[in-house]
Amino acid sequence: MIYSRSTEYAIRAFVNLAQVPEGKYVMVKQIAAQEGIPAHFLAKILQQLARQGLLRSSKGPTGGFMLRTSPKEITLVQLREALDGLNDFQKCASGLAECTNDSACSMHDSWTVLRSRIMDYLEQTTIADLASALELKRRALDKPRKAKKAAAAKK
Repeated sequence: MIYSRSTEYAIRAFVNLAQVPEGKYVMVKQIAAQEGIPAHFLAKILQQLARQGLLRSSKGPTGGFMLRTSPKEITLVQLREALDGLNDFQKCASGLAECTNDSACSMHDSWTVLRSRIMDYLEQTTIADLASALELKRRALDKPRKAKKAAAAKK
């Protein structure tokens, strides 16, 4: 597994926050409702990420959370590291205590290549990349709907 459910929820919340106008706070319950995430669980995750400096938080009726930096500067590896750590990628895929290039398990070579590709993806993919991809997908899905509505209106 590349990341836990906590990290998945954090990524979804960050993509949601990336689509909010700069300087605007969003309440956890709003993000949770839009993303289909349990609000109490999401609140704990976002509070942890705020303590680690990835989010700003504000209390009160106009409070909530916002990204601390540009979505272009937040990578998936930062979220993975903040919530799950990166130790899983350092361990032997077979679970051996001693697995090195000199004393390798049967999966060592293939896991080394796969681990490298996963880390490259996590390090190079930003929240802005995911938000942009999501917006493109929404537009592509919206085109057929709009065409159907236009055709129905002509009848």
